[in-house]
Amino acid sequence: MQAVLLIDFGSTNTKVTAVDVENECLLGTAVSFTTVDTDIQDGLDIALELLHGKIGEIELKKRFACSSAAGGLKMAASGLVPDLTAKAARLACLGAGAKLCKIFSYRMTDDDIKQIAELKPDIFLLAGGTDGGNREVILHNADMLAKCEITDFPILIAGNREVSSDCAKLLGGREVYICDNVMPELSRLNAESVGQKIREIFLEKIIKAKGLSKTNDLLDRIIMPTPAAMLAAMELLANGTARAKGLGELFAIDLGGATTDAYSIADGLPKRDRVTLKGIVEPYAKRTVEGDIGMRYTASGVLEAIGAERLSEISGLDAELIAQLVKNLEKNPEIMPDSPEQKELDYALACAAVEIVALRHAGTIEEVYTPTGPAYIQVGKDLTSVDCLVITGGAIIHHENAGEIASHALLNKNLLHSLLPKKARVYVDKSYILAAMGLLASEYPDAAFNIMKKELANHGTYEYETK
Repeated sequence: MQAVLLIDFGSTNTKVTAVDVENECLLGTAVSFTTVDTDIQDGLDIALELLHGKIGEIELKKRFACSSAAGGLKMAASGLVPDLTAKAARLACLGAGAKLCKIFSYRMTDDDIKQIAELKPDIFLLAGGTDGGNREVILHNADMLAKCEITDFPILIAGNREVSSDCAKLLGGREVYICDNVMPELSRLNAESVGQKIREIFLEKIIKAKGLSKTNDLLDRIIMPTPAAMLAAMELLANGTARAKGLGELFAIDLGGATTDAYSIADGLPKRDRVTLKGIVEPYAKRTVEGDIGMRYTASGVLEAIGAERLSEISGLDAELIAQLVKNLEKNPEIMPDSPEQKELDYALACAAVEIVALRHAGTIEEVYTPTGPAYIQVGKDLTSVDCLVITGGAIIHHENAGEIASHALLNKNLLHSLLPKKARVYVDKSYILAAMGLLASEYPDAAFNIMKKELANHGTYEYETK
């Protein structure tokens, strides 16, 4: 047996997972509160004690970790046009596993600079203009950033390459890195250079700044932010390895207490005739995060986004009672659903959160009329033919109706303008190991893939007519 330990330092909980990479199996998991405010090692020690209580005192050959503790990897960014370079900057940040606090378009103002100082980002991404395109806006924004009173965050310059050096000069004295343009040509995303630099800064600086380096004597290395580990797991599950075929294009949702992430591994290109793609071509492996949608800390965001009537329709509860219960959840996020009303509300919140996040992640289509007949405009990714749906998150993985909750990520009769999947096999991360498998994949991709195949529970096939 060759045992490997995978650690996820979450904002709330520290999760530990032990696997046997030789026999490609899960040994056990355990969870404890993250103690980032005191010493992060304390919470890890408790989790390890719980783990060894389950699996015994076995020797762990290697130890890898990911982290979203202490606020995760906080980034802010700027671009030119919201639907183009600003969106490219956003996708680049999210794809690297960052939590995007704010994105600015066009020329930044004094108020914007004050807001950046208040946000105190870990990294700022300065984008804008295609190569050979607009020069003025990114130069203006570099000059404005130079005035920011908070100077302890690095700035990545990833805009019009003709003025990258000039931007760096304007930011003289600041920690600056020049990367490839995130959108070198109109509508083409180029996030690889920026993503690599973000990961380097995360490993070299941010881990130390947030006290996570205190665990270095225990770990072989902290590899990546937790969302990046999740994205890596999804790519592996979809694409497979040299030894095993993957599941194919997939859509995944990670439902949390404060935020909810969505991932799609699919080309997303138009699937029907007479469709024109508008805006940027989105990445094959795409991540989005909704900071206002969660099961506890942001339950009111779910209520606000979907409406009391829809929650009432799903749960059968009175709208006034829903509002009262949601308010109580946010005040007491540790509450477990132990009454019939709370259980119905939890189910409704989970269904609604999945529906909202899926809708925001997928592309849309609009019919237009031309002299030669009707045509269509697509914005974002077409996921209609994706037939694999993966769901994870503490509030859903052990729910008896997890498959039904997941099915709310599929197309329904009220969302026909959306390009959500029409029909999909639903897989549930019953052991809560996907982020850990993304970590494991960095050195043991075959073991990570095969463990996921064993541990993901197949809840059958769903389509929107069943909802």
